[in-house]
Amino acid sequence: MTDRHSAFFRFYEELNDFLPKDRRKQTLLYQFRGRPAIKDPIEALGVPHTEVDLITVNGVSVGFDYRLRSGDRVAVYPTFESFDITPLVKLRDRPLRRTAFVADVNLGKLARRLRMLGFDVLYDHRYQDGEIVAIAAAERRIVLTRDRRLLFHRRLSHGLWIRATEPEQQVREVLDRCDLWRQIQALRRCLVCNGVLQPVPKAQVLDRLEPKTREYYQEFFRCPGCERIYWEGSHVADMRSRYLAPALAPGSGPESDRG
Repeated sequence: MTDRHSAFFRFYEELNDFLPKDRRKQTLLYQFRGRPAIKDPIEALGVPHTEVDLITVNGVSVGFDYRLRSGDRVAVYPTFESFDITPLVKLRDRPLRRTAFVADVNLGKLARRLRMLGFDVLYDHRYQDGEIVAIAAAERRIVLTRDRRLLFHRRLSHGLWIRATEPEQQVREVLDRCDLWRQIQALRRCLVCNGVLQPVPKAQVLDRLEPKTREYYQEFFRCPGCERIYWEGSHVADMRSRYLAPALAPGSGPESDRG
């Protein structure tokens, strides 16, 4: 029978959220047989590979295919979007900096608010887990989910388990963890179908406007996907105050300290 070996794992920052409370922020003993690829014990300990961006073994960065040895000391880190780790071993051939998402059925409000901020977010309440995985793999999208089990799917390369439950907090969480504060381009996407809005001459949409809209507004935008018409009316001010302002309130942003 193959002898049992031991290695030592330490998970950093938000990766500890996936561990039982009594195992967080400490060195964990992991016992194994054979020479498993390091991805396997990481997930066996409860951390999905989609949340991992850097692994070091005995102080040297390694890939997911590294074969664990007895006595190895393993440090596992989450995504470092605001830091350059190019000299280290890349775990993926695709950067997480691609700011295109697909959100699961539990995150409709988050999807809408991220679209308000100009981010590319696919969402449909009819999506099944298999569809989300297929979309993410085919279109190189980051999965946003409240179901941590989804992030263990082998076809996924990037994903975020959303910890917060309130939409405004969820927005801040995504902006922080993906370092997206400086990429905000509010109100440039269709809130319904995710299309990028295009300027359209008023004359081309005149027959679709209510009388007061025709009289008081001159600039219009059209979604090339669903053909909806947008303009900066009172509803825009309402969206800014109800949804955007809370997410971008004082204390938000990359320079704030939220512990």
